[in-house]
Amino acid sequence: MPEKILTNINWGRWLISSLVFAVLAQIVHTVGAMVSMKYYLDPQYFAVWSKLMMPEAGPPPTSFMYYSFIFSFIGALIFTGLYIFLRNKIFGEVSKTKSGLFYGAMYFLAAVIPYSLTMVLLINLPAGLLICWAAESVIVYLLGGMLAAVINK
Repeated sequence: MPEKILTNINWGRWLISSLVFAVLAQIVHTVGAMVSMKYYLDPQYFAVWSKLMMPEAGPPPTSFMYYSFIFSFIGALIFTGLYIFLRNKIFGEVSKTKSGLFYGAMYFLAAVIPYSLTMVLLINLPAGLLICWAAESVIVYLLGGMLAAVINK
């Protein structure tokens, strides 16, 4: 069975859809960071940010953008790979747009909601920032689901 799964994958489409997803995520999260910049500039939260993001007070170094994109691409490979694996098993004959939206919504509900609730318990971050991150994620996953569906037809 695993051999059949691997032979039914169009590797080029998977990589392209992952790359497009990562670019989309980078754009949405960059805009989101601009909108919620007050949280990042609040000295009360400086100790929370990683040394990759803020090695010192001030804007993140260029290397942070590179790491961010690489991490987004890894997440995109997982997101689109899971869509490719599930598309015929769950979505059947539903339109590509609907199947992508449904997949993005399912992914959001399964990943972002539990993650956000865990963040409230573990890290002292303002609720407004967590809501911004969740809003960014719902945009990325809904649009990313549609992109994955259209590119991996």
